[in-house]
Amino acid sequence: MPDAHSDGFTGYLYETGIKDSSATSGYIGAQILRRSLTGKTELTLITYWDNLESIKAFAGDDISQARLYPEDEVYELEPDLSVQHYEVIEHQFSPELRG
Repeated sequence: MPDAHSDGFTGYLYETGIKDSSATSGYIGAQILRRSLTGKTELTLITYWDNLESIKAFAGDDISQARLYPEDEVYELEPDLSVQHYEVIEHQFSPELRG
């Protein structure tokens, strides 16, 4: 997305994807990653779930298809339309970073 939309879209992402996913049973958490590119900003949303059935409850039967929202186009997105799924087999966080 153009840099100008980055902050606004982050707030919009909380009001749509984060709000909807966190209201779904089986949701564990999320991370939003941001990186600057030339004239653009790339945001990646990573969500954590207890199992694939919980993801289906949020996304629908085809969990490989991205869930988009009607106002996404306001932010001039170039969305990935497919979703990748991974099994978390290890995670570690520094004790100083734990909430």
